[in-house]
Amino acid sequence: MKPVPQSADQILNLLIGGEAGQGLVTVGQLLAKALVRAGYAIVVTQSYQSRIRGGHNTYTIRTSPGEVQAPQETVDLLVALNAETVDLHRSELAPAGVIVAGDKFGPADPNCLKVPYSQLARVKFANVVALGAVAALLGLDLELVSRAVADFFGKKDAALLEQNRQALQAAYAWAGTQKVAFPKLAPIKDPVPRLMMGASDAMALGALSAGVKFYSFYPMTPATAIGQFLAGAARRMGLIVEQGEDEIGVLNMALGAAFAGAPAMVGTSGGGFALMVEAVSLAGMTETPVVIALGQRPAPATGLPTRTEQADLSFVLHAGHGEFPRAIFAPGTIAQCFHLTRRAFALTEKYQTPVFILFDQFLADSYRAVASFEVEKLEPIQVGADPAAVAVPYKRYAITDNGVSPRLLPGQSAHLVVADSDEHTEDGHLTEDLKVRKLMVEKRLRKSAGILQEVVAPELVGDEKPELLLVCWGSMRGSALEAAALLRAKGKRVATLHFSQVWPLRAEQFLGILQQAGEVVMVESNAFGQMAQLIRRETGFEIKRKVLRYDGLPQTPEQIVRELSS
Repeated sequence: MKPVPQSADQILNLLIGGEAGQGLVTVGQLLAKALVRAGYAIVVTQSYQSRIRGGHNTYTIRTSPGEVQAPQETVDLLVALNAETVDLHRSELAPAGVIVAGDKFGPADPNCLKVPYSQLARVKFANVVALGAVAALLGLDLELVSRAVADFFGKKDAALLEQNRQALQAAYAWAGTQKVAFPKLAPIKDPVPRLMMGASDAMALGALSAGVKFYSFYPMTPATAIGQFLAGAARRMGLIVEQGEDEIGVLNMALGAAFAGAPAMVGTSGGGFALMVEAVSLAGMTETPVVIALGQRPAPATGLPTRTEQADLSFVLHAGHGEFPRAIFAPGTIAQCFHLTRRAFALTEKYQTPVFILFDQFLADSYRAVASFEVEKLEPIQVGADPAAVAVPYKRYAITDNGVSPRLLPGQSAHLVVADSDEHTEDGHLTEDLKVRKLMVEKRLRKSAGILQEVVAPELVGDEKPELLLVCWGSMRGSALEAAALLRAKGKRVATLHFSQVWPLRAEQFLGILQQAGEVVMVESNAFGQMAQLIRRETGFEIKRKVLRYDGLPQTPEQIVRELSS
């Protein structure tokens, strides 16, 4: 069991709100980057509507000198780029909260810093003026913030960079003369260098470290950013990134690339994956390795395309006609996004079956401060078998004790590689011999035993012999951990059990933990309690009490505690 995280540090929650097109994401990213460089931890939560301009969007940064792992409901600093933001979020302010708003729409409140945007800079630099005012209130070093601005604008236009710097400096100086009281962040001496990174970037880096050579996708929130990152790295890293005409073609292209020997990955969301299901079954029959990253969002149909949910677990678990093995990962941290993506490539190559990575919009758009990944000691992932070790005539689907057949790459040796999407003989030719059919089904399913032995065990954190155990998976990890801390502060013995791999399940890794806890509660973001259903199906253990959320917003520690208190 991992020890309980301890943190008595100052924690601030900053919400930046405005319309799409006002530059609030730019402000948020620059501020978050400056905070990370100054040594603070962050959790970013983005809320945006499915439109290019207009609509109400927010960029929230929770920050602390110590550890933070989840979003927070109350707001300490409300940065309003328009009047609507004040109207919508003023009720969320903490008792000592401060509003930063324009002098033309800011409320008459002693805790409101009314910024004279038009006096400090031209209107196009209003977002950078807001950044300067907020940086001064937080006590961030001006030069550090200025470097973040330079990194963002410097390569684009030197004149534009200078104008942004001037706006930043003017706002910072002006805010320093104001009387609004706000607790400055405690400075961190000699901060440890960390990266500001989101889940999409981490998954892309994990794929690169695994040797990905082909990535195909059709743009679909929240998975698009993986393809954008890889496209930017494609020339340097020697891979092909293909935006397909539709999701049907996307996975079939990836299977073709993988068959030829290029480690392949696709990214999509639930609606796009629905079109890929036939190709998933093709991967199972042809025993072709492929990694599928699926970003969950509210459904059915288009649903809420820019919000978050965890409702695709059952879909992914059963996708594809017929029976064949698979593995499903569900990272809960940025580091897990990197390492589990890499693990997915190793597993799909070893067992020649599709492997999935389930994430969601909240995690995809949530930046964190992370330590650099140690990549020097990572072992390369071997693609295909050694032709010299394979007997002639080559049997692509040779029946073996573990179900894994030697996979040779076509055109890379004198061996003839034959594959078939119909049922086939060991050498890859179509057959309707029913005895062979039975043997081939059993061969493919024997791979499940090997996959089962490599399952990542769930992470147990908290008190020994807890009276309350919070069970969660994927992105719910941080909120469950912080909810446990809140309950622990009230005198309860609490632990959390987080699944970062949700299929297959090994009962011996966690069933005893469930049975020994006083009360077990499942925390997940869907209406059915899909993970609770899966645990009951596989182990017989019923988690009767559930904290479920399915309104499109992420679970928060406060909400979990409220649900448990009701």
